[in-house]
Amino acid sequence: MTDSRLLLCTDLDRTLIPNGSQDESPSARRYFEHLVSHEQVTLVYVTGRHKELVTEAIDTYGLPVPDLVISDVGTVIYDTSTQDWTSWSSWENEIRPLWAGFSHADLAILFQNIDELTLQEPEKQNAYKLSYYLPLHTDIDQLLLEMEERLNRNGVLASLIYSVDELADTGLLDVLPRNATKLHGLQFVRERLGFTLPETVFSGDSGNDISVLASEVQGTLVANASHSVREQAAFEARQNNNSDTLYIASGGFLDMNGNYCAGILEGVVHYCPYTRPWIVE
Repeated sequence: MTDSRLLLCTDLDRTLIPNGSQDESPSARRYFEHLVSHEQVTLVYVTGRHKELVTEAIDTYGLPVPDLVISDVGTVIYDTSTQDWTSWSSWENEIRPLWAGFSHADLAILFQNIDELTLQEPEKQNAYKLSYYLPLHTDIDQLLLEMEERLNRNGVLASLIYSVDELADTGLLDVLPRNATKLHGLQFVRERLGFTLPETVFSGDSGNDISVLASEVQGTLVANASHSVREQAAFEARQNNNSDTLYIASGGFLDMNGNYCAGILEGVVHYCPYTRPWIVE
């Protein structure tokens, strides 16, 4: 299978980056570097982090520089082949119409009287990403219903992406154009680069990864993911008839534990066995 190739897409925090409470297999990132150095592999980071935090993670953890970065939960796509990284204007043109002419500030006004919502820091916002903190005890279903009603009344087509920051013990909520999610960004990249679904693998661990994990894209949930995310991903994959494209890492591959990077590699070989020599060579 010398003509085979791989579009490897991965979340960063608590997926590639071992910054959760579980242990990392010591050899996992060394094996990962073997894999992504192969000429047939295109590496994409798919993350909620903004550009500065992505570059900080690369420096801090000694991560490989990817070919592309889908950042800010899918609202920006960067080509890293230039020193300053170049954002894809074609992606911005794709997502702009969904906010119906509303600016970031306009949308924030729609929700300013919802007490549970606290705006995140300015550096965590962008033109097409409105981000909030909220308490973990919030009735999230009722909150999302109220926010969706306000958006619908104003003709705004948005996605509301809820996740939990376990380390900070807080809820996170992103308001994005409906097609500016990790899933749509990944599919946009895949189609633009000409990769097929069997050549594409995604890995993640949290709530904002579920749209991809429950989709037709071959997805891996790393072993350190929480029980609630595991249950939700499995439920939504079943609902979408995509259970065969959700793999939950459990450890054992190359005697590793399946957490973080070890889980990424376990999933890659599960879907694309031809890549095993690229990892252990």
